[in-house]
Amino acid sequence: MATSVKLVLFNYLMVVVMFYNPSNSGAVQLNSENIDMTLASNELVLINFYADWCRFSNILQPIFDEAAEKVQAAFPDPGKVVMGKVDCDRESSVASRFHITKYPTLKVLRNGQPTKREYRGARTVEAFTEFIKKQLEDPIREFQNIKDLEQLDSKKRIVVGYFDRRDMPEYNTFRRVATNLKEDCQFHVGFGDVVQALHPPGYSTSHPIIVFRPDVAVSNENDETYMGDLKSFDELNIWVQEKCVPLVREITFENAEELTEEGLPFLILFYAPGDLESIKDYKAIVQMDLISEKQNVNFLTADGKRFAHPLHHLGKTQADLPLIAIDSFRHMYLFPNFKDIYVPGKLKQFLNDLYSGKLHREFHYGPEKDTAADSNAIEDSKNPTTPPESTFKKLGPSKNRYTLLRDEL
Repeated sequence: MATSVKLVLFNYLMVVVMFYNPSNSGAVQLNSENIDMTLASNELVLINFYADWCRFSNILQPIFDEAAEKVQAAFPDPGKVVMGKVDCDRESSVASRFHITKYPTLKVLRNGQPTKREYRGARTVEAFTEFIKKQLEDPIREFQNIKDLEQLDSKKRIVVGYFDRRDMPEYNTFRRVATNLKEDCQFHVGFGDVVQALHPPGYSTSHPIIVFRPDVAVSNENDETYMGDLKSFDELNIWVQEKCVPLVREITFENAEELTEEGLPFLILFYAPGDLESIKDYKAIVQMDLISEKQNVNFLTADGKRFAHPLHHLGKTQADLPLIAIDSFRHMYLFPNFKDIYVPGKLKQFLNDLYSGKLHREFHYGPEKDTAADSNAIEDSKNPTTPPESTFKKLGPSKNRYTLLRDEL
């Protein structure tokens, strides 16, 4: 009986190893039966969604398989990384689940969750291998002295963990969350004697503490301590995500593509480098007056020196900063007077005028009048102008012109 139980257990373990940390050559063939376990049991998964009839898929496949072998050799420990592939014709339900509309598509998943950005780097063995290595780098910086925390960048959103030991399960949860959100926050950690003095009187030094520190140089937020379950990945991940992905985000050349992919119009503050007060005021007004619009608009700030090209499209220069504009991905519209953001309801009305089409109509035919007669007169005058074309739509993946805009600048 004991021998039979051992045999069943051995066979089960062999199945698990075969499906979820396989040793066969090339990328792992994923399907509806093994994909969930693969995602759940590995920190990082890079999936090639392909179709056999697609020429580009066929070109990529041997390259991807060779890269998978090199990655497996470099990171042999189970649960670390898997490079997988999905035949989208045979596994249509899997393809549909991940919203695959083109072939090949390369999706990156961390701790079972898709990242914001697909893989769009070079499709070479070396590029794939280097990408995986970079993704698996430890995102957490360890500090050796409490005074080190005084030197942290006050313009960055930061999560700090205080732990007794590195081998605690709570630290492993913290590390996994950090790998998920390393592009949105900086993560720092201290251990043992370094952090003992930070524990309140009567508070066990073996009890970890996790604190969110906001970007105080450009916001009015305060520090906040995590009060949830320190061993729950899902609970901590949700809390950190809420803190690290703010209502108002900074657009850069590195994240512009993923912001564009979200498909929402941009309400952008263009600021002069060093003008932190305008950023603070803009964030406070968005939080106070426009939070109800967060599902409809991306609220962004942009360095007006780095993004000089959109200013040029608006007929403005760095001397005109700060200024606010909407990019609808069709046209750009300028908020007439930056100081009007302090007038209650003025910025919200600017958004409402976008939704109603008023901004577009007024660009064509001038200011609208209240009476029907005046409106007809405007229509009859037919002396249209054209609003500036969207600049940020060039950053979108559909046109693949991100580098072109960057080169223009």
